[in-house]
Amino acid sequence: DPAIRFMLVAILFYGLTTFEGSFMAIRSVNSLSHYTDWTVGHVHAGALGWVAFLTFGTMYKLVPWVWKREGMYSLQLEAWHFWLALLGTLIYVGAMWNSGITQSLMWQTYDANGNFLYSFIDTVDAMHPFFVARAIGGLLYLLGAAIGAYNIFMTVRGPLQTEIPLSQRPIFN
Repeated sequence: DPAIRFMLVAILFYGLTTFEGSFMAIRSVNSLSHYTDWTVGHVHAGALGWVAFLTFGTMYKLVPWVWKREGMYSLQLEAWHFWLALLGTLIYVGAMWNSGITQSLMWQTYDANGNFLYSFIDTVDAMHPFFVARAIGGLLYLLGAAIGAYNIFMTVRGPLQTEIPLSQRPIFN
């Protein structure tokens, strides 16, 4: 069942973000990640990767059942949604992780006199490629979600099942 892959990816992101959260609590790692985009990337890995993928998978399982349809309108659209959302999430979160590490290293670099080597605007300039990557990842994710919404809309709008399968029949009539 194609909806299962959404749920499997959700479980993987749950494990990743749970491990990463514990890792980020270590003092030396926290001194690197605190107040940076790394933390924001961690939150988005949980929100986009875990919560949203689980929601998408659940929707793909429930919509045909609730509206009594044979199945989803298009399995191809479901696949496009999955791959665009996954690629978008990986690009988005990866850009945030790299941006955060770059920020932290720039903020903790001093010259021989103990002054900051980089100004704030230097770090903002260094973030530009990551902001572009983040925008591309977000757009891919949004495009995937729009395809998913269209697929769900067309499923709800489609014809009713001709016969209810045995596995979906109520126990009591």
